[in-house]
Amino acid sequence: MLNSIFASVTQNGLTLLNMLACTATSLLLGVCISAIFMHRSTYTKSFVVTLALLPAMVQIVIMLVNGNLGAGVAVAGAFSLVRFRSVPGSAREIGSIFFAMAIGLATGMGYLAYATLFLVVVGSAMLALSASRFGAPDHTQRELKVTIPESLDYDGIFDDLFERYTRRAELIRVKTTNMGSLYELVYLVELKGESINKEFLDELRCRNGNLNIVCGRLSSERDEL
Repeated sequence: MLNSIFASVTQNGLTLLNMLACTATSLLLGVCISAIFMHRSTYTKSFVVTLALLPAMVQIVIMLVNGNLGAGVAVAGAFSLVRFRSVPGSAREIGSIFFAMAIGLATGMGYLAYATLFLVVVGSAMLALSASRFGAPDHTQRELKVTIPESLDYDGIFDDLFERYTRRAELIRVKTTNMGSLYELVYLVELKGESINKEFLDELRCRNGNLNIVCGRLSSERDEL
């Protein structure tokens, strides 16, 4: 009984009814994948709609190839061209695309029960990991930008303040500004508490001549992969 449920619906040949059943299942599972992706995530409507349709598109391609080696090579070449006309995506977007393609491969081969089971297991894992703090960055880490005059020697100038107010501090970048008359020092610091201490900023201002100081969370625009 269980084996018959998880058997391929196309094992006895491809029919119009089988193809419609696979396509309907692909669209339904694609919508579920889109709903999972939208949970606690920023997204655009175009990407979500494409993600919902992707399993059905992959399923149709797999059914049309149907063991034809030449057609498979041609389809692989066509898909490779898409890579050069797409912008880089986040790790979550790329993972969701592979998730949708895996569902499309399963439904294209007729394994509708396996595709549904795969969606339930992997989708539940994605939701659980998103809701937990697994892999979450340390919120005590901050990016500190301090501007100092050219006349000051920046090597070790704030070491005593870092020792008092931070657990760890590392100078990661030095940049000249204002036609070379100023230095912008960029530090990666780990604060001793969740909030930015006002006394820490005041002492930095006294040390750098009341020039610009920026302290905030790490930039989210850097490459995620």
